[in-house]
Amino acid sequence: MPESALSAQSATDAEAPRLTVIGTGYLGATHAICMAVLGFDVLGVDTDVRKVESLNAGEVPFFEPGLPELLNKALESGRLRFTHRLAEAAEFGDVHFVCVGTPQQQGSDAADLRYVDSAVTELAPHLTRRALVVGKSTVPVGTAARLTGLLQRLAPAGSEVELAWNPEFLREGYAVEDTMRPDRLVFGVSSEWAEARLRAVFAPVIDQGT
Repeated sequence: MPESALSAQSATDAEAPRLTVIGTGYLGATHAICMAVLGFDVLGVDTDVRKVESLNAGEVPFFEPGLPELLNKALESGRLRFTHRLAEAAEFGDVHFVCVGTPQQQGSDAADLRYVDSAVTELAPHLTRRALVVGKSTVPVGTAARLTGLLQRLAPAGSEVELAWNPEFLREGYAVEDTMRPDRLVFGVSSEWAEARLRAVFAPVIDQGT
């Protein structure tokens, strides 16, 4: 690659990444709102059009202390909005957080992964450039390896799209504090580039000493 192209790539990687958050339940909405308040451009995505409309109107669909005020602050800043279109998210984002639910399967101890699988399979065909997809949902061992293969098979950008995992530790009633000032961050990555992307995303948190 020519030196000028390498420099351009380095400059692009050095810029603050634009984030999407797929799934706007308790975990996803909290993450989207807090990341926008920390200074990132964030697009939240949900298949529930009513939920999207409520969030864009400044209404949090569940109770969590401090979150409605932060939502309105983020919306007013212009750094946060919500959509139901994954194609729009793929065009917008550099780092895509998957925050959909993984409920327990009925009559089994196993996790129901259909929502995680669906989020990945529906996002992937729209990924035409280098991007990082980051799982935050609670999943069984082996899920990331399986989803990496699925993601890279379906994405037009192929192996230029990487998968990482960043599990979340949220306590009800303290979700804002746990997101913006966690006691730890865990990154599961397969490349230095993916780690660098996550360090860029969480730079405001890491800079606080996390």
